[in-house]
Amino acid sequence: MKKKDIKILLVDDEPDILEIIRYNLSSEGYQVFTAKNGIEGVAKAKKKQPHLIILDVMMPEMDGIEACEIIRQNPNLENTVVAFLTARGEDYSQVAGYEAGADDYITKPIKPKVLVSKVKALLRRFKNDSGTNEDIVKVGDIIINREEYKIVNNGKEIILPRKEFELLSLLTSKPNKVFKREVILDKVWGNEVVVGGRTIDVHIRKLREKIGDHHFKTVKGVGYKFVL
Repeated sequence: MKKKDIKILLVDDEPDILEIIRYNLSSEGYQVFTAKNGIEGVAKAKKKQPHLIILDVMMPEMDGIEACEIIRQNPNLENTVVAFLTARGEDYSQVAGYEAGADDYITKPIKPKVLVSKVKALLRRFKNDSGTNEDIVKVGDIIINREEYKIVNNGKEIILPRKEFELLSLLTSKPNKVFKREVILDKVWGNEVVVGGRTIDVHIRKLREKIGDHHFKTVKGVGYKFVL
């Protein structure tokens, strides 16, 4: 996909930040849209269906967490990458963001060149149309469709946020194999992404709630494995 075809939505209540980010990403050749609060951001996300949404957390009228939750409920935006851009670096804020369905968390201030690099890394996660039906695999009673980012568990279709899906896909690729935490971070989040130590735990907890607690075993001090 060419840069001119890639759509990015920026949502932040600070005009200066919006303009700086918009200018730098537009200069890279991306289509960039902006919104000044969560309500406007949700509306533009539905209308524009961007490949990437960068959300501030603290905003008037509707904050980024609530906006992300609404966006994740829209089937037309299930493959959109969502990242939070905020000055809040506390663990609880990051956990809330990931639980809402965010893919990444960027702490500001951030240098424009670093942000552009980060955006490129985030966009590499966006699923294009190159998938094939060979991406459909069955593990026990679970069918994983890597092409459409969908799973069917005991006949019930479930749509997972991107990181939860990728984590489940990794663990089920080798049932009963223990995946070390550092391997999970590398395979699911990538070396270029810095995330907190609780990130994996949050995603595993959400998968346990949706897929079944008995499928996920914690190996203390090592990592996790998927059990049939």
